[in-house]
Amino acid sequence: MSKSSNRKTGWRNGIVLAAGLAIVGGSAAWLLGSQSAAAADIVVYKDPSCGCCRQWVDYMRDAGYSVEARNTRNLPAIKEEHGVPNRARSCHTAIVGGYFIEGHVPAADVRRLLTERPDIRGLSAPGMPMGSPGMEVPGQAPQPYQVLAIANDGKATVFASH
Repeated sequence: MSKSSNRKTGWRNGIVLAAGLAIVGGSAAWLLGSQSAAAADIVVYKDPSCGCCRQWVDYMRDAGYSVEARNTRNLPAIKEEHGVPNRARSCHTAIVGGYFIEGHVPAADVRRLLTERPDIRGLSAPGMPMGSPGMEVPGQAPQPYQVLAIANDGKATVFASH
């Protein structure tokens, strides 16, 4: 092979390598972006004796989140501080990425929230819907429920249906 042929091949290989690195780099950035939503730090305020809250904390950890559980007997004050309307309240309140997550909201909805970053206060699964994460009971059918997006003015719209 001539020097000229080697230079052309080397040049082409360099372009292919650079393009491959750009694609891989872009994919890595996308993966890291989606990972950052999954690996976000969550602080969960819960009653120390609540088993379903513990189950939700474990569920979120299993989904890849870093979760700090803070036991408190003064949940109404936490909910008030973070603007959770009375009609949207549930058993525990979590804070992640500047949003509140009220109750048994699925990890996929939290991930979507952190990816889309809508201009809202947070998400709520009002009450304690049977079959929602942390509220599974063997032999009992899950009930359909909605996760609500709570706007800055306190109005609720459906974020997801389960």
